[in-house]
Amino acid sequence: MNEATGVQNETSHGTWVAIGSVGAVGSIHRVADGFEVKLLPDGTSRGTYPSLDVAKNALHAALPLGTERPEFSEH
Repeated sequence: MNEATGVQNETSHGTWVAIGSVGAVGSIHRVADGFEVKLLPDGTSRGTYPSLDVAKNALHAALPLGTERPEFSEH
């Protein structure tokens, strides 16, 4: 977080893990052209998105219907 502006710095680290009620369900990785979404257990890329928020929404949308939004932990 930039303390002067209060804006989250999306590029400070490269990986976010999505944690649901059953444990890790996916991950988001910073890549050259945006944020790549992968679901576990296969780790197959589900696409690259222009911002971290859009990638988080895409990961949640790829989970089974009715799944609560996971928590995202930066690593």
